[in-house]
Amino acid sequence: MTESAAPSKLAALRFLERVQERDLARTRRWIEAEERRESERLRGLAARPPAPDWLIEESLGRDTPPVYVHGGDCHMAGKRSRGVTREQAVRALAERVEACPHCRPDTLLGFVD
Repeated sequence: MTESAAPSKLAALRFLERVQERDLARTRRWIEAEERRESERLRGLAARPPAPDWLIEESLGRDTPPVYVHGGDCHMAGKRSRGVTREQAVRALAERVEACPHCRPDTLLGFVD
């Protein structure tokens, strides 16, 4: 093989440079996409309504009374829980809806039966 037939070292380095520039451009696109996703996630968190202070856990039956009154951050609140105001929580306790035995909203609300 003659020296003129072999690719020059400079040509090989230029090829490597093009490959690396393409890789860098792709990596920068990935970074931009991830920054957009993170920004959207943070906007979604900021737009989320605040968690309710009080919850009422509904029973399974349509015509049956609620099961429990919970504090808004109670880990025992079931999927059938809905957020209520302080006044609604106190009214529910007055109407004999049980207070959650874990978070004790009756104590938090100062409700004395």
